[in-house]
Amino acid sequence: MTKIEKQQEILHKSQLVAYFERGNKPPEDWGIGTEHEKFLYDQSSLKRLDYASETGIRTILKHMQQNGWQPIMEQDNIIGLSQNGASITLEPGGQFELSGKNFKTIHHTFIETKKHFEELKTICQKFGFFSLPMGVDPLWQVDELPWMPKSRYVIMRNYMPTKGKLGLDMMTNTATIQVNLDYASEADMIQKMRIAQALQPIATAIFANSPFSGGKPNGYLSYRAQIWNDTDPDRCGFLPFIFDKGFGFERWVDYLLNVPMYFIYRDQEFLPAHGMTFKDFLDGKHVLKPTINDWEVHASTVFPDVRLKQFIEMRGADASCVNHIAALSAFWVGLLYDEQSRNEAYELISKWTVEDMQAIRAQVPKAGLNASSGNIHVGQTAKHLYQLALDGLTRRSQLWGSEDESQYLNPVRDITASGITQAERLLQRFHTVYHEDVRELLYTWQKLQLQSCPKE
Repeated sequence: MTKIEKQQEILHKSQLVAYFERGNKPPEDWGIGTEHEKFLYDQSSLKRLDYASETGIRTILKHMQQNGWQPIMEQDNIIGLSQNGASITLEPGGQFELSGKNFKTIHHTFIETKKHFEELKTICQKFGFFSLPMGVDPLWQVDELPWMPKSRYVIMRNYMPTKGKLGLDMMTNTATIQVNLDYASEADMIQKMRIAQALQPIATAIFANSPFSGGKPNGYLSYRAQIWNDTDPDRCGFLPFIFDKGFGFERWVDYLLNVPMYFIYRDQEFLPAHGMTFKDFLDGKHVLKPTINDWEVHASTVFPDVRLKQFIEMRGADASCVNHIAALSAFWVGLLYDEQSRNEAYELISKWTVEDMQAIRAQVPKAGLNASSGNIHVGQTAKHLYQLALDGLTRRSQLWGSEDESQYLNPVRDITASGITQAERLLQRFHTVYHEDVRELLYTWQKLQLQSCPKE
């Protein structure tokens, strides 16, 4: 959208529905976007990097500009970077996020991700830093962490504790991988959203990678997923209405209209919304008039398992290494971009009840692949989904005449075949190789920082 279009005043609800309809794309135009976060540490102290220190996160951002990245500024602070359709942003606790370019193939996503980790590693080694892609910081607690100088985070920091016990943990101490995929029509969006919501706990279980916090095991395989469960019920979690008969673009709009806003952005300033919903805003209960840009910002401040924008975001996986980032993209592309696999996945979830979906979602943070409810057993389902994704990727390569992308599913194959997640492997190493000292995990990761996870 152009800047002028974004500044258009919203007069009718139909404009909000049309916003999502503009996301419709023919299959030949579908892309693959990945977003992934990681924590940054000082090698000697193992403390998380802050922003303002002489050598800290700001130092990394400045040095990345030597490689063609352009600064994104807020007042006098560099708060992010952009380059050729990709961007780097800072989460509240300094989690370093790459929002990748939209690509046609997983090959390109893998190359971009690997290059990013290599670029970051080179700069980190120069200054005595290292990065760690895990779902939760394994060592430090919220009150020990720095905060990034972004004014929107000030508002969110004050708001979060009013809604859940772990909102500040979510902001500063979690990291994730996200895959963004396109839809062709409202009907296609509905099918993909339902599959994605139903299968999000399965993806969480496969990619569980946050068994430590505060320097010790926390009793979970994906503590990141548990943290999200106690963040903000207004804007997070499982959305049962996705399975309602009347679900579509308008129903998603109705959901967003009734979520409290964090802020309104005007003249380079974030103004607190004081709990006003977007419906209130639209009904004239603020001196300012809502614009399409306000709607776009608001749509990005809900955090359910699956989020609809002008594409669909799958948000259920813990942060991990390059191979696992590519594997998550391969998993969802194989399931959702191949018609046969998508229809088979839809038939599978159509046999599930919403109650059983919610039950396995509640179990997965602790039980992982062993979670089950009704006719859903997560481990068995994960094996089946691996095969569906594999078949989908194979057909996709034949259809487009491209190199087979199924190689990127290898981590999913290994995890689903063994029934052992990355989190469980790390716990085993914690009790043996790491001598029950989480710092040993960090020392091990310092030596890797690239493709492989510590277990590999």
